[in-house]
Amino acid sequence: MHPVHLLHQAVDLIAQADALVIAAGAGMGVDSGLPDFRGTEGFWKAYPALGQQAIPFHEIASPSAFRRRPGQAWGFYGHRLALYRQTRPHSGFQIMQQWAQRMPHGLSVFTSNVDGHFQSAGVEADKVYECHGSIHYLQCLLPCRDSIWPADDFQPEVDTVQCQLMNKAPTCPHCGGMARPNILMFDDWDWNDQRQQQQLAQQQRWLDQVSRPLVIELGAGTTIPSVRNFSHRVLLQHGGRLLRINLREPQVAFAQDVGLAMGALEALTAIQALMDAAP
Repeated sequence: MHPVHLLHQAVDLIAQADALVIAAGAGMGVDSGLPDFRGTEGFWKAYPALGQQAIPFHEIASPSAFRRRPGQAWGFYGHRLALYRQTRPHSGFQIMQQWAQRMPHGLSVFTSNVDGHFQSAGVEADKVYECHGSIHYLQCLLPCRDSIWPADDFQPEVDTVQCQLMNKAPTCPHCGGMARPNILMFDDWDWNDQRQQQQLAQQQRWLDQVSRPLVIELGAGTTIPSVRNFSHRVLLQHGGRLLRINLREPQVAFAQDVGLAMGALEALTAIQALMDAAP
């Protein structure tokens, strides 16, 4: 089990903060039962049809896949859309929201996840910054114009064995061409980042008001370091402290910060248990 003194330090970090910054990577969703795409093996285990054809994640997660193999690309993203819609966010989402309620400035979220789980767990939309976009929004594949719209009307029917979309792919309301998720993909020069830019501006305004932010970073690795870079920036520019929760890479750079080699839900539950036990 993890050294208890680190958990006590984590409790202290939460107590001294005037604002909670949640910085979440893929490890946050794994505890809700979402597949872990870490490494080619993990990805092909989740999508065996792509494994049989030796198609790596970066190849299917690209605009060119929608142009060359639209049925398969939408099979992959349609499956994920349905999965993210039906998966319930784990109780760790609620635990952090309760902590933030006691802080003068509440919370703000920075996430590289495209699953929309913070919003479905009750975090207000204007408090979430999705740096890679969201699967719940669409844009034109071309794109014919700068337009983003919700994917609510699209109900994908996917042959999961073949990773193929069975029904009609969503289309652009302006030109009638194929739509794609409003997600930053690999080799993606056409991503419409308007929604992301708006979220970024909202978050920056919020950060400018806080004086003792605590960053709780969950399941964010060094391979694609978007989330880690953000955490680092809050520490340097806004005088923040860091609670890093990461099974494989828990190390922190500063002595007053805390790194826990635990899963997201496990760590959040353990900290909450200590708080509940306090007199």
